[in-house]
Amino acid sequence: MSAALIILAGLGAWEAIVRLGWVDELILPAPTQVLDALWTDRGLLAPDLATTTWEVLLGLAAAIAAGALLGIAMHVSPRARRALRPLVIGSQAVPVPGIAPLVVLVLGFGLAPKVLLVALVCFFPVAINLYDGLRDTDADARKLLRSLDASRWQTLRMLELPSALPSTFTGVKIAAAVAVIGAVFAEWSGSDSGLGHALLTANGQLATARAFAATLLLFLLAIVLYAAFAVLERRVVDWTPRSTPGDS
Repeated sequence: MSAALIILAGLGAWEAIVRLGWVDELILPAPTQVLDALWTDRGLLAPDLATTTWEVLLGLAAAIAAGALLGIAMHVSPRARRALRPLVIGSQAVPVPGIAPLVVLVLGFGLAPKVLLVALVCFFPVAINLYDGLRDTDADARKLLRSLDASRWQTLRMLELPSALPSTFTGVKIAAAVAVIGAVFAEWSGSDSGLGHALLTANGQLATARAFAATLLLFLLAIVLYAAFAVLERRVVDWTPRSTPGDS
């Protein structure tokens, strides 16, 4: 409740500042103007939202698949760990805005570069969190399975992967929250649709309220994706205790 009041107070102050003329509405539109643009320009923004959502979902799926393969490979094979871990970590030093035009130049203006850039932004938290979760599996449980002559595959499947699920979902939720960044950078580098393209077009036309409306949709998309994976986590990982504020 207090957070909602703070948000409402902030929006009210924002509205008052613009309405009183303290800030030019071409630079900072009022919240009501942003909502009006969201409705008035829905015919433009809705297809762009669908395009970006599709790019983000495909990129997230690719990132989860690649992150899972890399995380498991680094865990089960010391040789793979030595070879892959520096590359996985180093990939996060690659400036996505800088390489996005090159990726678009090589792969064209279609869907492929968008999916690749979203995956590049998202796969790291999945791979590292899965790897850490696999590595942190209870040592006594491992010893018990070894005493029962469990194979390496059986230990991975029956113990380590389930044990790593909470950590993996943390990585997936982080990836979902930042996935829109990769899509927007890709659309800025070359696209005729998507919310990133809508932002460029609106800024070029000085349609600031529409640009803010597109930004709001990106914000909401990230929240919805994060919430969806949080719900999935509660359904899949139902054996871990969860405390709430005020629990003793």
